[in-house]
Amino acid sequence: MADNFPIPIPELTLTENPPVGFNFMVVFFIGGIVPNPLDIRFQKVSGISAEISTTDIREGGENIFRHRLPNQVTYNNLVLERGMVIGSPLNVEFNVAMSTMKFAPSNVLVMLLDENTVPVSSWLFKRAYPVKWSTSDLDANANAVVIDTMELAYVRFQSVRI
Repeated sequence: MADNFPIPIPELTLTENPPVGFNFMVVFFIGGIVPNPLDIRFQKVSGISAEISTTDIREGGENIFRHRLPNQVTYNNLVLERGMVIGSPLNVEFNVAMSTMKFAPSNVLVMLLDENTVPVSSWLFKRAYPVKWSTSDLDANANAVVIDTMELAYVRFQSVRI
């Protein structure tokens, strides 16, 4: 027999306090397993995106219809920016790759943190390797920090919601 008490229905809302994009951490896994504790702070991370390319197929006899079939997933390169760091293991790894064309792909975890530095979301990039490394211009007329920009290609990424 049903009670006559109304069942409270939780109100569906978006996150009460949406996460902010300025508190994050990047973790490189040496050999794909061991986290590198030294190269975790970056000024900017971009390129977190995936896109499914499609193939158009027109329906025979009906020229007004077309079917868009999924083809493959493509990814942008992961771009990391930070102030130049002297003596960084990551810089050594990039230098070896750029100088010898010998790559040691590793997994990279980008974590979005809340105000208490607790991860609220993350993205895992599988088998990432360097494809571009640049340093900002040196300018005697500017009082600016030298910025290293590191660009990584990867096999795939997956979003990990915590």
